[in-house]
Amino acid sequence: MDLLARVPDEFLQRYVAGDKGGMVLVEHAEMERLIGLLEGPPAYSTGGSAANASFNAARLGLRTTFLGKLGQDELARIYRRIFEAAGVDGSRFKSGALPNARCLALVTPDAQRTMRTHLGAALTLAPGEITVADFQGCRHAHVEGYLVFDRALADAVLAAARAAGCTTSLDLSSFEVVHASRDWLFGQFHKGIDVVFANEDEIRALFSDPDSDYPVLARRLADLGVVAAVKVGKAGAWLAHEGNLHRIEPVAVADVIDTNGAGDAWAAGFLFGYLRGWPLPDCGALASLLGAETVMHMGPIIPEAHWQVLHPRAMALAPSR
Repeated sequence: MDLLARVPDEFLQRYVAGDKGGMVLVEHAEMERLIGLLEGPPAYSTGGSAANASFNAARLGLRTTFLGKLGQDELARIYRRIFEAAGVDGSRFKSGALPNARCLALVTPDAQRTMRTHLGAALTLAPGEITVADFQGCRHAHVEGYLVFDRALADAVLAAARAAGCTTSLDLSSFEVVHASRDWLFGQFHKGIDVVFANEDEIRALFSDPDSDYPVLARRLADLGVVAAVKVGKAGAWLAHEGNLHRIEPVAVADVIDTNGAGDAWAAGFLFGYLRGWPLPDCGALASLLGAETVMHMGPIIPEAHWQVLHPRAMALAPSR
C-alpha cells in the first residue's frame, strides 16, 4: 500500500538519506520514524509498480491477474478488495504472516517522488513458491525492476513465465535497480525479454552513458533484441525495435501534481495496445495519455471520476483496421 505525503525539499535534506527521486528499502523502524516526522498522517492508495500497471491495464479492459504476496492485516484485505473490484483476478495472490508491504512516497513541490519501502509480507515471497502453474493461462508477464533486488526470486519468476510460454516485459523501475544489477539485466536481455521500459535516469545508468541522445540510447537497447521504450518525461518518449525508431509526442499537462505511478500507467497503456497487435506509435500514444493523466493527481491511481472521462479518449486511439 502506498503512503502519500507532500514534503518540502528540506525534509529530504534533513531526514532522508540517499538521492532524491530514488527508491530505497527500509526496515519497519525507519518507516515509522519517517511517518512520525510528517506534519500529518499520509494518504493511502494501492501501490506497487507492476501492481499499478496491472490495475490500469484491467481498467482499460485487459484480462489481468497479479502474482504477489499480501499480508494478514486490514491493509491487505483492503488491497485485495480494491484490485478485484477493478477487475484484476486475485486468485494468484499469495498470503504471508507479516503485515502488508508499505511504500512511503515523499512528494516534493517539483512533483518528484522519493520512495522508502518496507516490504513486510512481500519480502517473504520465496523462489520456491513460484511455479509454472502460477503463469498458466497467461500469455504475457510484466515484471517490475524492484523484484531484481531479490535476484533468485526474479530468476524464478522469469524462468516460470518463459516455461509457461509467456512473452515478458521488464520495467527497470529505478536507477538504483540498474546500478545494482547491470550485468544481470544484460544477461536477461540475451535470454529473451520482449519489452523493456526505462526512463531517462535508468537508460543512462544501464549504458553508463551521461551524454548520448535518447534516440541513440533507445536504439542501443533495441539492438539487444527487445522493444525499447525510453520515457523522457514531458519531452515524450522514444520507441525502438528492429531498426525502427518512433518519436512519441508528449501529452501536455499544465499542472503536474505527483509523478508517482506515471511510469506504471505508461506501461499499462503501452501493453494494452502491444498485446492487441497495435502499431508501436499507437501503443505509445495510449501510454502517454495514461501517464499524463496520472501526474495530474496525487498518488499512482487515477480517480474513478476522471477515469470515466479518460477511458473513451483512450479507446478512441485504437488504430482502424
